[in-house]
Amino acid sequence: MPLDTEKKLKRQSEDVETEKQHLKAVAKRTYLGQKKQTIDEAEIVRFLPMVHKIAQRVITYLKTSLAYEDLVSAGTIGLVKAARDYDPSFGAEFKTYAYTRVKGAILDELRSLSLLPSSINEQVRKTKKMSQEIYRDTGTFPTDSELVDRLGISVEDLYETFANARAQHFLSIEGFMSGVPGGGEFLESSDAKEPGERMEKAELIEELTQAIQQLSEKQRQVVLLYYQQELTMKQIADVLEISEPRVSQIHAAALFNLSLRLSKEDYGG
Repeated sequence: MPLDTEKKLKRQSEDVETEKQHLKAVAKRTYLGQKKQTIDEAEIVRFLPMVHKIAQRVITYLKTSLAYEDLVSAGTIGLVKAARDYDPSFGAEFKTYAYTRVKGAILDELRSLSLLPSSINEQVRKTKKMSQEIYRDTGTFPTDSELVDRLGISVEDLYETFANARAQHFLSIEGFMSGVPGGGEFLESSDAKEPGERMEKAELIEELTQAIQQLSEKQRQVVLLYYQQELTMKQIADVLEISEPRVSQIHAAALFNLSLRLSKEDYGG
């Protein structure tokens, strides 16, 4: 090969390598630039009330040895990580992304504990099965007295079972109830990117609406006041002029019924 040709090819090769290195440098600067565009400290502070809101909701649902402060701490770490990892190019609002990460961090903290022993899970299972049988036979949710008679347990034990079921299915219940209109500023966005997802979401909300209408009047009032009006248990107790523990019982019973109505695998739907 002539010397001039060899030199020319060598220069071309060097030029190609230089161009590759240049492109790598540009890509790296672009990436680092995007990573710097994370949520700043002021924005993190602005979303701290969301952490407390989610932690309080978890405490309302679950019987856990973890203190409220422990859940807030876990959620705050989730919020900080969300601010660090957030990428606006994915198209999701930070509010939606942060809600998911905070809730996930709190639930991860809870998963380190054994929330319900097997004996309690068995009682929940028996109560569900009996409720399903009554629902199939009558087309309506069973009353508390019907379940007490069929199961041979006290009213207090029944409410305890409802509360345990609420804890057991916290994730699915929260997913269902996020579809309630007016469900809160910090609930996850109901917008789905794909048409099929939007249709499925719309069908779920419609089914949820019908299920709420089937609840007893008192259960329906508590559900709407808690999720739509976002009142606390204490505020609902004041509105309905009943005790706060009674509100919690009604709330647990309502969600037990809704979970039965919306659990398609239980009804072959």
